[in-house]
Amino acid sequence: MATATEGEMEVLSADPVMLQSIVSAVESCLQMCGMEAKCVAVSTVPPHEIGSVTGMIGVHGEVSGFVTVNMAERVATSAVGGLLQDKCDSLTPQVIDGVGEITNIIVGGIKKGLSNSKWCFGQTTVPSVIIGRNYQIAYAGGLSFLSATFEHENDDSFTLEDRLIQISLSLIQL
Repeated sequence: MATATEGEMEVLSADPVMLQSIVSAVESCLQMCGMEAKCVAVSTVPPHEIGSVTGMIGVHGEVSGFVTVNMAERVATSAVGGLLQDKCDSLTPQVIDGVGEITNIIVGGIKKGLSNSKWCFGQTTVPSVIIGRNYQIAYAGGLSFLSATFEHENDDSFTLEDRLIQISLSLIQL
């Protein structure tokens, strides 16, 4: 009899509606940016934020919580460059604004994916973008949490960390 590995157990315990809404939203957004990424990890426990650029949006409705879109600087410049049809080489104010817009697009896709579920929300806040590393987000007790990590194939990136996008969804039913 085969037993599930720890990673497989994480996926099995993840809410399938939440997971599918995240995967669909990321795939759709990245397609707009001329990029592709595959989901390589799922966690129901808040992970350490891996990238140096994080977009964050609060959500409200049948549930309350927030969504974070964390990515490496190389992913941010590549994605925003693709979205704007322009070359972006560094983390400029335009790229930071673009990360806010990418966060908006992903959250919009998640909102659509959750619209007919117990996790639906109708309102979102304006995106905030955090730049830097070594910060920690404290999550309130009672939240349902799901994080999905995606790997973007980028020939210019030599390290795995430079290719990762992590979407975290934390919601509490009201």
